[in-house]
Order: sequence, then C-alpha cells, then structure tokens
Amino acid sequence: MRFDDRFLEELKTRLRPSDVIGKSVKLRRQGREYAGLSPFTKEKSPSFFVNDDKGFYHCFSSGKHGDIISFLQETERLTFTEAIERLAAEAGMSLPEPDPRAAFEDKKRAGLGDWMELATAWFEAELRRPVGQAARAYLERRGLPESEWSRFHIGFAPNSRTGLKDYLIAKGAQPGDLVEAGVLIAPEDGGAPYDRFRDRIIFPITDTRGKAVSFGGRAMDPAARAKYLNGPETSLFHKGRLLYGLYEARKILHAAQAAAPTGDNPMVVVEGYMDVIACHRAGVAAVAAMGTAMTEEQMEVLWRLHPEPTLCFDGDKAGQRAASRAMDRALPLLKPGRSFRFSLVSGGKDPDDVLREQGPAALRAQLAATTPFVEQLWNRERDLEPLDTPERKAGLKQRLRAAAATIADKDLAQAYRDDLLGKLDALFPRAAFTPNAFGNDGGGYGGGRPFTPRAQWKDGKRLPPDPGIRGLARAQIGGRINPFHAAIALAAIDHPGWARPYDEALERVGFGDPRLQSIAREVFEALIDDIHDDAPFRDILARKGLGAQIAEIERVAQADAPFLSPALEATKARALWSACYEAVIEVANSEQALERLRHEPVTAGSLTASRDLRARITVLQRQISHLEFWRGES
Repeated sequence: MRFDDRFLEELKTRLRPSDVIGKSVKLRRQGREYAGLSPFTKEKSPSFFVNDDKGFYHCFSSGKHGDIISFLQETERLTFTEAIERLAAEAGMSLPEPDPRAAFEDKKRAGLGDWMELATAWFEAELRRPVGQAARAYLERRGLPESEWSRFHIGFAPNSRTGLKDYLIAKGAQPGDLVEAGVLIAPEDGGAPYDRFRDRIIFPITDTRGKAVSFGGRAMDPAARAKYLNGPETSLFHKGRLLYGLYEARKILHAAQAAAPTGDNPMVVVEGYMDVIACHRAGVAAVAAMGTAMTEEQMEVLWRLHPEPTLCFDGDKAGQRAASRAMDRALPLLKPGRSFRFSLVSGGKDPDDVLREQGPAALRAQLAATTPFVEQLWNRERDLEPLDTPERKAGLKQRLRAAAATIADKDLAQAYRDDLLGKLDALFPRAAFTPNAFGNDGGGYGGGRPFTPRAQWKDGKRLPPDPGIRGLARAQIGGRINPFHAAIALAAIDHPGWARPYDEALERVGFGDPRLQSIAREVFEALIDDIHDDAPFRDILARKGLGAQIAEIERVAQADAPFLSPALEATKARALWSACYEAVIEVANSEQALERLRHEPVTAGSLTASRDLRARITVLQRQISHLEFWRGES
C-alpha cells in the first residue's frame, strides 16, 4: 500500500515520539528533550534523546537517527507498511483506501489466503491421522518431537489425488482459485485439477505477518523425482522475495535484542527447511531461500533485519557453488554496515545434524564461528587454480581487482581492493633487493624493487628501455584477447546450452584466458540455474556490470569464428564450437599433467611423457593462435 506525504505527516502529528518510544525505552525529561539509555547499544550513561518538537530521536552511541516509523523498523524489525499499520491503529487513523482495482486484487488475495490457512490446518490434521504414521516416524527419526510440530505448523499430504481439493471445495472453494493459489495443478489437456502435494511432509511458507502463502513438501518416497517440491509463483507467493522462516526469525531477533541490546544476535541463512527449524529450536534466527540462488531482493530483506547476516552453506561442491553465487550477487550491493559473513558447519554436517547429535549449545557455537565476506572472497579466488606460474599469479591479481571493482560504493570498493591486494602481497612476499649480473632485482612475484633495465645507447641517443621478461608478461596479460578464446566465450553467452555438456570443465578451465574468468563463472552459474538459450542472457550479464567486457569480446571475435555466423547451420555450428572448446580443455589438462610430472621422480618414462605433453601443447597452442580449427569452415 502506498502512503502519501499528507497521511504520513498527519500520523506523526497525532503521536508524540516520547509516548511511542517511551513504551520500550525508559525516558526522563531533560529540558525540552527526553533522555534514556540507548536501545541499540549497551551503556551506563544516557546517550539516547527524543525531541517531541522536532519529531525525531537521536542516539549518540550508535549514530542512529530517525522518526517513530524508523524506530519501530529498527527495534521491532517491522517493515515500513507494518510500522504504519501499527502507528495508525494507535493514533485511531484509518488507512487510506487503495484504488478500486488494487482493492479488488487485495480482496482476491485475502480470499486465497483464507484457503491457504484452511489447507495448512488440513495438512496438520492429516499428519496426526493414521495416514500420517510414516511421516510421524520420519520426523521423530530426524529428532523433531511432536511437541514442536504445531510451532512450525508441520503437516502431511496423503497420497491422494484429490484429498485436499475435496476438503476445500466442501468448504466453498472454487477449483480455479485453488489452482491460482498453487495447491492444485490444472492439466494442460483441460482435465480436472488435482492436488499438487501428495505423499509429502508439508512445511508452510509464510509471509512477513506469519500467514501461509505457499507450501514446501518433502517426499516420503525415496524414488520420487523431486525430493523437495515448492509451490509455484502466485499472487501470494513470490519466491525471489520471501524467505522461509522469516516470521519466526524476526520474533527471535526481537526477543534477543530486548534481552541483550548489545549482544551478538546472529541472523543465519541456511539451505533447508529442517535446518531453519533446527536453528529456531536452538534460539538462532534463521531463514532459507527455498532451493534457489538468493536474490537481491532477499538480501535487502535480510539487511533490514541484520547488518551482517551469516550465510551457512553445506561444505560439499553444491554448497560452495551456492556460496559463490551469493557472493557475486552481493558484491555490487555491499555498503559500510551492510555485508555478509560465512559459516561452515564442521564435519560435513548441516545444522539439523548438529542439533540432533550435539545439542543446541554446539549448534550456536558452530554458527558463531564465522568468516568475513572479504576473507571468503579471497579464499575463493586464491583456490580457483594453482598459483604456480607468473601468469596464474597475475590472473589472481586481475580477478581480485575485478571483484573489488564490482562494489558500487567507491570507498568500500577501494577498501576491498587494498585488503585483497594486501593478502596477495602477504602470500607472495617481496624478495630482498639483490642485484644480479643482468641489473635485475632477482625478486619474485610482484618484484622487490621495481625493475629498471640498464639504459641502452646508439649513435649518441638513448633507446627506449627493453621491458624485459616482466614487461612482456604484463603486455601479454593486458593485451588483446585471442579471437579464438573470445569467440568461444561469445558463443557460450548466446548459446548457454552448447556449454551444458562441459559444465565441470567450464568451472575448472573457463574459456582458456583468465580475463574471461568472470564471464565463464556467469555462464557456469546460468547452467546451474537451468537457464535456456532463449533467455536474455546478455541483458542479465550487462546488469551485473559485464556489458563493457562483452562488447570487447564481441569486437575481437565477431569477424573470426564461423560458428558465430547465422549462415552456418545450427548443428554444424554447435559441433564446431564443441571441437574448439575441447581443444581448450585439452591444453588445460595437458598443462596439469605436465605439472604433476614435474613433482614426480625423473625416469625415462616421465621424460618421454613430458616431451610428448609439451609437443602436444605446442601444437594445440599454434592451432589456436592461428585459428586453424575453423579454416575452411566460414
């Protein structure tokens, strides 16, 4: 609902800030103001002041400042609309009437919400009936006793095609409304709708007011095609905005802050329904993104509740990918006082395992062991590939700079850049200056002292300095991307499906050039998110700040690769692209094999293998450099 300035001003004039704030903060009058202990920090001397004449509060210890609306948002974790509704009721004001169309939509959503509440109650009842015996046994094996089921409104959907449908229709529901609410499925052939959830343990998904708007179902059949099933997008349920467990998490945060205003009260993002429930049972506020990559909207919701939520992902490969995707989406949005921390539950377990096996104290302790965002980012980039060559070290430096540059806040971007490059310098400490016979400093990566070649003279004139080996490396890294690698990357952007069979190689190898690593990562994540070739992928990448890089790739590649031409038949284009990309993979695999041989004892066999690998790499690199893979195809 939208509120105009006139309504907001009227609301504020009807309520004195000292009266509203005085309900939760003990205030004493000091002249024309009221003073009290800060609700945001722990202090012994009052630094929190409320001025009724000016209509604001100011906290000197925390720096927070605002009006009665922002006070409720800060202290009770309310949304703007929720704070307005609370204050309007207190002031005896009616909320403004929405326009007729909006009123109709609100009424319709309210009606759907009523059916969702009835469905929740039906699922809960079914769990306790004989048909729910197996589900009850499963919950008990997972360490969730019956005394907790009602708290989280856990239910069960029996293996019936129309059980819920028959119940709700008997209560007066229309099948079309239940399809719109997402609890029934309407067959494409026009047949009768049927229950979406069957033979599943049900977890209600609620909005910020605690009202059910959708459901998640855990299959009882181990052979079920989908272990977890969420309801579809509806007028009530927007998967990219809501977070499972948010309503309960807000209550836990509010209670914790009231008990200890300056305590470290964490807000944790976990991966599953049972993990959220485990955290709540341990007194830790937690939410989950319901099986999808966390969106920017969900991040904004989290930051309204906590300045540094903790992202807790599983330690397996899928969990690491989820953490990496979250980092990439969060980076542009970071600001001072608005970031994330990361937690990895030890032993390959999830929070539900820890609660069941070790108890709530152990779970709270493990979730409290966190890593700052910048440290997690550094670990990811450092571990992306072995740092055993100057090119790879330089590639790491380039990735670190690129990551910091994606942060929109300029001051924070500079702070990240300084911190990340400082870690790089610590990883490869500068060698002491020891001039050698060639006038070089003998330093390692990054140098000890800047390389200054000896001046060369001819016919009485000083010649331009030879850049030396380091200068050549810098020129190569900063130079033009090879059209071969650029073309492969551009085709993958326009046809992500071509790269689908190579997802593991894409994550490991990229497109064969460290400057294309950010593009390769986005294509890989698109495959994980099941993006299709008809999706506007270029637009998605442009919104992530990669538009200039795509333009440069296109400029380099567009005249060189026949598989980018619409004139080449689609099947042939894809086959040619695959052959080219497999050459990139073979170069990477051969280089890794050669590196492994360097660390093994020298034998006649290893010498032969090394020679063969070097020869193969040389041939492939020459073919790539001269674009021999597509000669005669254009």
